[in-house]
Amino acid sequence: MKIRIYEEARKVWNILADRADPPDLAMELEIHRKVLNFFQVGDCYYFIFNAVKGEFDYMHPGVQEVLGYNAQECTIPVMMGFIHPEDLGWFLEFEQATVNFFSALPIEKVLRYKARYDLRLRKANGEYVRMLQQATCIQHDENGAVLRTLCVHTDITHLKPTGQPVLSFVGLEGEPSFLNVDIKKGFTPSREVITRREKEVLRLVLAGIPSREIATQLNISKLTVDKHRKNMLKKTGIKTAAELVVKALREGWV
Repeated sequence: MKIRIYEEARKVWNILADRADPPDLAMELEIHRKVLNFFQVGDCYYFIFNAVKGEFDYMHPGVQEVLGYNAQECTIPVMMGFIHPEDLGWFLEFEQATVNFFSALPIEKVLRYKARYDLRLRKANGEYVRMLQQATCIQHDENGAVLRTLCVHTDITHLKPTGQPVLSFVGLEGEPSFLNVDIKKGFTPSREVITRREKEVLRLVLAGIPSREIATQLNISKLTVDKHRKNMLKKTGIKTAAELVVKALREGWV
């Protein structure tokens, strides 16, 4: 079963990166910069996905702490075997939609988006957990075709124990977002609930950084940070910062 699903996924990925082999990648600093842009609200690990070969170039050893598997055994077909049977269809639909989305982007915008969706994965002890996958391009060719992506898996079971998997494309550097995408209707920019600066504050809040340190990082006053936080609560009708974190995660605001 997992081999068949893998072959179907390879067909999708081959559309995205139709070439023999990607060039070598030398971007350790770029990887670390991108990792920092992913908020982490639970146990997580990351990996580099080679879209041309349909395999991992690197799997972070943190996968053992989160799922209980050794990084060396985590190949693409093996990881697909961990997907909950009810979520396999969603996985293939989301991957196809992601290929369609990135293939339609102008080359200058390929690096300005991340795709995010949630799926249930089986841990080594047999328990299923809900993982949030966030992926962004870290290498593309001269035509904009995605060659490698950086993906982060975060355990969000405590924030979304049940519910249907959801796909979003989150705009970075001021680009519009496409949230809770209806795959059958295509991609329609979502109305931005919060401003770009509020997103920057929220991203740091989600990373567990206190307001005073957020002020230092963004070169603004703590009073301004507090104002942004109050504005976000008022706009969204949410009463507490904890509820804001859950809402931001579920709606894909950052």
